[in-house]
Amino acid sequence: MKPEYVFMLLGGLALFLYGMQMMSSNLEAVAGDRLKGILERLTSNRILGVLVGAVITAIIQSSSATTVMVVGFVNSGLMTLRQAVWIIMGANIGTTITGQLVALDIGTIAPLFAFIGVAMLMFSKNRKVQNIGSIIAGLGVLFIGLGLMSDAMMPMRESEAFVSLLTKFSNPLLGILAGAIFTAVIQSSSASVGILQALAISGLIDINSAVFVLFGQNIGTCITALIASVGMNRNAKRTTVIHFMFNVIGTIIFVAITLTTPFASFVASFTPGNPAAQIANVHTIFNIVTTIVLIPFGTGLAALAEKILPDKKQEAHLDEEVWLKEMMNTQHVLGSSAIAVNSLMENVGTMFTLAKENVLKGFDMILSGDVKGFEEVEEKENQIDLYNINISKRLSKVLTVEHAPAETKKLNSIFKMSGNVERVGDHAMNFAEHAAMMKERKLSLSQSTIEELKEMRTQCEKAFERLELSENADRTQMLVDAVSFERAVDDITERCRNNQVERIHSHACDIESAVLYSEILIDYERIGDHIRNIAEAYAEQDL
Repeated sequence: MKPEYVFMLLGGLALFLYGMQMMSSNLEAVAGDRLKGILERLTSNRILGVLVGAVITAIIQSSSATTVMVVGFVNSGLMTLRQAVWIIMGANIGTTITGQLVALDIGTIAPLFAFIGVAMLMFSKNRKVQNIGSIIAGLGVLFIGLGLMSDAMMPMRESEAFVSLLTKFSNPLLGILAGAIFTAVIQSSSASVGILQALAISGLIDINSAVFVLFGQNIGTCITALIASVGMNRNAKRTTVIHFMFNVIGTIIFVAITLTTPFASFVASFTPGNPAAQIANVHTIFNIVTTIVLIPFGTGLAALAEKILPDKKQEAHLDEEVWLKEMMNTQHVLGSSAIAVNSLMENVGTMFTLAKENVLKGFDMILSGDVKGFEEVEEKENQIDLYNINISKRLSKVLTVEHAPAETKKLNSIFKMSGNVERVGDHAMNFAEHAAMMKERKLSLSQSTIEELKEMRTQCEKAFERLELSENADRTQMLVDAVSFERAVDDITERCRNNQVERIHSHACDIESAVLYSEILIDYERIGDHIRNIAEAYAEQDL
């Protein structure tokens, strides 16, 4: 093969893959947030699940993106394993749309698509218009690359060695193995199918050999989800097992059909003289028929996956940084913000519970003079600090990926909430330290001061009960309650300070106790401010 044809082939392959990547990533950016929302609210209805999986994958043109998102949703508890089965089946159907697009003979106007897309990209500052322009440009670049590959491979028909190699793919095992390995390497079944179509257009491989390579490509696409499941929990790994089983079972069925019937010739008769369409049609039939056959056995696939990967007696805690890093490495981050928000909010909720317990325990230590719980409060404070550091690290990773504005706002609100909860924990620790100082210096509080502290504790307890960090919480009402609490705290603090001045004048308390009480009032007032900040940040997620 002449060097110029090698360069043309490599350049065509680069343009084809780049065009596909442009289309996929920008389709995710344009439609991903809405599509992710549909998946989050998915019911267990199997038909609906298949349809949603198919539509989403057809729109974003990446079964890998959909599958990785589903794996992440299962891992974070946003979706059950059995719901994931139907989405994966639908994703396999939706991914065939790319092959059908390639089968359309629009190579002659591909440069026009590229020109229009680049013009939109260059002359518009609107992000959504730029994304749409990138999609159109990507489509044009894809077809230009396909044309270059086809032209470059034409002379290879004269190479007996190359033709002989491709002829060996008529052996089912070799064809499946070649398709699986190639797809696993480039991590895109859509791209590998498109390259197979380019080979067919050039006349280098016929439909009888291409079908086996195509079946293998369906198996090879599972590698992306497998990579994404690294570091995830047991159910997430089972999701990848289901994905693999679906494609293996489909391959077994269709290899048997192809070897015992004129299946390939029959499909080719639909579009004689258009090998790209023939391959696209086989791909579509493969996934639709496999889905129809396996729909009744979906729950059985989930049960089989549970047997293949049984629960461990003591499953290790999930390393959040590992699974998040691996998901980012797949370059398919559709839904990553929802997964991150869900996981991070669980951590913030745990932090908040620890801070609440410490605040109330701190009050009790001051009121009772018993400081035996000091070490317990200190340990919880250390846990709060570690959670805050871990949340900040993970947020910095998640925010390196482009998200929709609404999702970015949610992630930023979590950062604010985490910081404010950590500060509540600091003030709770101050309470414990005040109690320890009172014990050490044998300081006492007047009865009226004790009554004021009891009122503060009651107010804090009520505020903590109303501040419910859950998905179904009424965040508007929660913010109203937090604002009321913060105002009440300011009023109580001002009243208690005035009362303290009167006690000092009447010699009802000593100066050292008065100074310590002033410190307690400052901490109490700050807690009110931080609770309001937490409620405001949480309410922002609904805006």
